[in-house]
Formats: sequence, structure tokens, C-alpha cells
Amino acid sequence: MTTDLPAEYEISADSARIDAALVHQWLSQDAYWARDRSREKQDRAIAGSLNFGVYERASGRQVGYARVVTDKADFAWLCDVYISPQVRGKGIGTALVTAVRDHLAPYDLRRILLATADAHEIYAKIGFAPLEEPERWMALGRQ
Repeated sequence: MTTDLPAEYEISADSARIDAALVHQWLSQDAYWARDRSREKQDRAIAGSLNFGVYERASGRQVGYARVVTDKADFAWLCDVYISPQVRGKGIGTALVTAVRDHLAPYDLRRILLATADAHEIYAKIGFAPLEEPERWMALGRQ
């Protein structure tokens, strides 16, 4: 995958490379949207999604994660985007989301949605914008 990722990192869509224990630790302990998510639930989420990891080339250590829920025809939901605090500020998050966007491009999806409380500027750089008609959208479940 080609992005403006620093040379010492690589992005992969190979789910077999995902460190599920590390992803669970990151999300359940540090991510406001997934705090206290059980390991069993996280493992099911990984199994049912397209998964993307960011890795240090030298060590293979995972430093970032994103997943996508999609029908690969019309719709996708980008979620659980997380970059390890130790490597934030290097453009890795922007590169990861760009790689996800580019990976999904051949599907010619009508819409890719995401929700964020604090990273609007990162997603805007990649082309995401607020919904024009949010009053049309509804949700079922916890808010």
C-alpha cells in the first residue's frame, strides 16, 4: 500500500498479522469509544471485519490499527482507528486512513462512514466531511 507513511513503518491488510491481544488492550483501556470492551467481543469484531495494521519494519511490532465493516458493494463503516501513543504525531494515523480509503476504492462504495469525537481534522485531510443531512440518519443501540 502506498501512502505518506514514514519509511520505517508499513501498513498491511493481512488480518493474520493483527496482534489481537494488543489491539484489545489499546481499545479497551485507552479508546473512549471501546473502553471496557471484552476480549471476546473484540475478537468477534476482528473476525467479522477488514483489518489494517501499521507495523515497524525492523521489529514487526504493531503500532496502529483500523477496521472496516463493509458489504464491499455499497457501504462501509470505518472504526476502531488507533495509533499507539508512542508513535503519534508522525502522520501514521493519516497514512493509515488514507491506505484504508485507497484499499476500499475498487469497491466503488456509495458511502464510507465514521464517527469521531476528536479527530475531525485528520479525517478531513483525507476527504471526509460532516454529513449534509444528519437528520436523515437514525441509530439503534447505545449512544
